[in-house]
Amino acid sequence: MERKGYQHDVTFLRGKKKRPSELMPRVHRVISLLKRWLIGTHQGAVSRKHLDYYLDEFTFRFNRRRSKSRGKLFFRLAQQAVAVEPVPLDQIIHPKGKPKTKPQAVGVT
Repeated sequence: MERKGYQHDVTFLRGKKKRPSELMPRVHRVISLLKRWLIGTHQGAVSRKHLDYYLDEFTFRFNRRRSKSRGKLFFRLAQQAVAVEPVPLDQIIHPKGKPKTKPQAVGVT
């Protein structure tokens, strides 16, 4: 992660006088919101294969949860949809390798 520009700060909780929620105040809230969203929206049926996409959607919703303008939310979503290249279904299903089946040619008869 450091090669990608992320800084990792280790926080030791053992031996500290403060509670973990005081040392990292918003971590518990974010994780509990994520768990509630996954269980409520997806009924707990989340696969590891698609977890990145679920986390992307949660991040989008979390960052805009207090927006005063719902129209602006839709505008931003449409803006991002246009700015990002579409991902074919085959890449979503088989992200790291080649497709498991060869595409079939569709002919017009």
